Amino acid sequence: MPGIDECLLEVMRLPGARGASVVDWTSGLALGTIGESPNGDHEATAAETAEVARMTAEQPAFARLSTGGGTERPKEAPSTPVEDVIVTTHDGYHMLRFVETAFDSSVFLHLWLDRSEGNLAFARLRLGELAERLVLA
Repeated sequence: MPGIDECLLEVMRLPGARGASVVDWTSGLALGTIGESPNGDHEATAAETAEVARMTAEQPAFARLSTGGGTERPKEAPSTPVEDVIVTTHDGYHMLRFVETAFDSSVFLHLWLDRSEGNLAFARLRLGELAERLVLA
């Protein structure tokens, strides 16, 4: 199970990866960064992406829908019903992947992906796998 640094190194192996970070969305602080930053400042980018993550995760419009009385046993709901957020720009993609943790789950992975070199579907799947394995100490 990779820690933050190992996870970020794996993220940067994705085709088209320009930069990545692990961010606490309650404080806006970067817990780890690698590569480039869209605005040249990793800390400012962390604070800005944390605002997007917080606004998304806290909105009732994205709440989990009830399954309506079926016989299936309900699964334990994650602390945030949102898995990821994708923002598309003219030259890239910004992916925010929420990380489930044993404590408050206020962490996400941010990947900045070059639009012409990256594969959004592959990156989304791979980021999800990494988020599941990420160990936060």
